[in-house]
Amino acid sequence: MLSRSRFHTGLFASALARSSRKGPQAAVISPAMPRRQLTQATARQATKRAAETGRGRGSYARFARTLGLWTAGTGAVATAGYYLAKDEIEALDFEEPPTELRMVPGRTYRGYPVIESQRSADGRQQLVVLGSGWGAVSILKTLKPDSYDVVVVSPDNYFIFTPLLPSVTVGTVEFRSVLEAIRRVTKRIRGSYIEATAVDVDFEGRYVLVEHPGEGRAWLPYDRLVVGVGAQSITHGARGLEHCHKLKTIADARSIRQHIMANFEKAVLPTTSDEEKRRLLTFVVCGGGPTGCEFAAELYDFLAEDLKHYFPRSIQQMVSVVIVQSRDHILNMMDSVISEFAEIEFDRRNIKVVTNSRVQQVTPDSIVFSTANPDGSVTEHSMPQGFVLWSTGISLTPFTSLICQKLPDAQKNRHAITVDSHLRVKGIPDGSVYALGDCASIEHPHLLKHISELFDSAPRSKNNEIPRAEFSAFVRKVAAQYPIAATHLQSLVDHFDQFDTDNSNTICMDEFTHMLEFVDNKVTALPALAQVANQEGVYLGRSLNRLAAMYANNELPATVSSELLNAAPHEIAQMEGNAIAPFTYHHRGTLAYLGRAAAADFGEGKAYKGSNLVAKYLWRSVYWSQQVSLRTRILLIMDWTKELLFGRDLSRF
Repeated sequence: MLSRSRFHTGLFASALARSSRKGPQAAVISPAMPRRQLTQATARQATKRAAETGRGRGSYARFARTLGLWTAGTGAVATAGYYLAKDEIEALDFEEPPTELRMVPGRTYRGYPVIESQRSADGRQQLVVLGSGWGAVSILKTLKPDSYDVVVVSPDNYFIFTPLLPSVTVGTVEFRSVLEAIRRVTKRIRGSYIEATAVDVDFEGRYVLVEHPGEGRAWLPYDRLVVGVGAQSITHGARGLEHCHKLKTIADARSIRQHIMANFEKAVLPTTSDEEKRRLLTFVVCGGGPTGCEFAAELYDFLAEDLKHYFPRSIQQMVSVVIVQSRDHILNMMDSVISEFAEIEFDRRNIKVVTNSRVQQVTPDSIVFSTANPDGSVTEHSMPQGFVLWSTGISLTPFTSLICQKLPDAQKNRHAITVDSHLRVKGIPDGSVYALGDCASIEHPHLLKHISELFDSAPRSKNNEIPRAEFSAFVRKVAAQYPIAATHLQSLVDHFDQFDTDNSNTICMDEFTHMLEFVDNKVTALPALAQVANQEGVYLGRSLNRLAAMYANNELPATVSSELLNAAPHEIAQMEGNAIAPFTYHHRGTLAYLGRAAAADFGEGKAYKGSNLVAKYLWRSVYWSQQVSLRTRILLIMDWTKELLFGRDLSRF
């Protein structure tokens, strides 16, 4: 057994050795220390070593956490990048160029040559898509490769992101930042493109006549035809609209941009009179919808943020922006709260809003409009103008009007092609023709016409009335059958007591009639918005994918060049309709930019409005996320960054 002195000496030597390893700041334990101090010093050294060991382990834990976060972040960025560029990546997988379209040698149809069908040897159908707008592009982005032989026909070989066209007119965004080449979109699905305009269609022979200016006409065969050619501006009987600008194409935006700068440059000439200056700098917008209001807002931003730094103050004080609206409020398709907010914001920015007024005539230097007074009288006004934008609703194009003329019994709508709940054109027995977007309107269900059928299908009590307990399930069933009226049908559950006039907790036939009258009065056509066309395109693309898969798996009989198609087209259309759920529109909100302010209507009384930079960039972020390619997303970020750092371009070219 060691003596206490030798034990202390050995302990001192060990501590001294450790102290020398730790460096000059390490604690030294002296052999002359009393036993209590020696024990405390030894305990402190042990605690310090434990803490150092813990710090070492903590370093490993921190490294592991950092590595985990870096891995998760990299994975999230890679996932987001693939999501944003998945179409471009999928297109790169198919490096072969599209097949050249050729004429069938020696073959004509009704006096014109016939383009060779691209129908594959494996029986794929030829899908012809007319147009390159929201609906058409949404179909092309949703279709699976090799499901159909796709041919796109459009006079424009690009897609336009139309919600940002007002920004293009003043240089906030450059032209090519809102364009995407159609050939980039069709490459993923091995599709072909023809730069031409559809001028005629033969539903019986399944041909569409296409024309390229200066190159003649030819018939293009189809198995399924999608009409997405959009609409044109309605005139409302006004005269002199040739003196107005429209805002539907890139050419329109370029013309507006040149006109704005030309007016300002002419207004600063010393030879221009003050009266002429005021006329040149009076900008009139006909129509208080989203396009008209957003253009007025973008023009105000251009004046307030850029032109004021480069043009004399005397010129700036002569600028006038006027919105002429036929209704009692602007943005009348949105919630009334947003309409009032927009009018207040425009008033703050000296943008004049003239409501209850209709334009009668536009001349090269003036505009004439009439205003309805509260007493019922009408007052006519004349205003000098240097620029007029016409944005007052839509109507049929010549081609869509031709379709309606060919189907007079089924097509009664004067503003759009009537389609069923599967977006099939009414009047085509085999259901091979579809229409979507601004050129189409889903058929009004007119539930009162089906009142007996609906009431008989409802669960009823002994006294032949629908009990409250069964009403919700019954309404859900009817809403699935008539999706365009689903929102208003489902509201009947909340208003049950309002229609149950005898407080019997049941709905009788008379009360059910009042319910259907209420729904029929509430149901309106879907608005002419980009999101409507987009949802319709996605729905139709998925429906076509499902039909192609069902035919490939023999779940449906083959219809291409079959006797069954010619013998029973109604049965085929019904069979395909039963296999596909009807289209249901989900309103995701309507946006409006109001000049350093923005508003959104989400329906059912839910709205957002803000007058700050947060609202402005929230509006921009929504449109950025809806771009059709990674290329346009990057270009938009670059444009907005340039505008923030250097302002808008003032060049006129």
